[in-house]
Formats: sequence, structure tokens, C-alpha cells
Amino acid sequence: MDPRFTELLARFLRFLDGREITPESNLRELGLDSMQSIELLFAIEDVFDVALPDEDLTDATFATAGSLWKAVAAALGKPDERAA
Repeated sequence: MDPRFTELLARFLRFLDGREITPESNLRELGLDSMQSIELLFAIEDVFDVALPDEDLTDATFATAGSLWKAVAAALGKPDERAA
């Protein structure tokens, strides 16, 4: 995962408590709620200058840091990049 992504993501995870964000990090358990998901989406689109397709705007995409990064990487044209 891109360090810019994990740094950005950390700002939305109120229960992170200094832990490292890994691809398996459960975003809901770390405090990401539905309203913050929308704010995070806008922040990702601004920072990475991408637009995530509607089919990626699902609970599954926002379930873990890795699943969200996979969608961002695909939007950046890096579909072969692994979540790790």
C-alpha cells in the first residue's frame, strides 16, 4: 500500500491508537463509519486524482485497508498491484 494512502486513512480511524495499518486492518473496527467513508472517498479522490467507479463503492471495498487500496490501485491503473 502506498504510504500516502495509509497516512490519509489513519486520519479517519479513531480507534487506530498508533497501531500499524495492514491490508487486513478492519476499517469498521478501527472506527470508520458510513459518513466518514464518504469523506474518505473524497479525500482519496483529491489526493490521488482518481475517481473510483460506482461498482467499487460497496461495503466490501471499504471493509479492510487492503480492499480499499486494491480499488484505489485499480483506479490508478495498477490493477496487478497486491493489497500488501
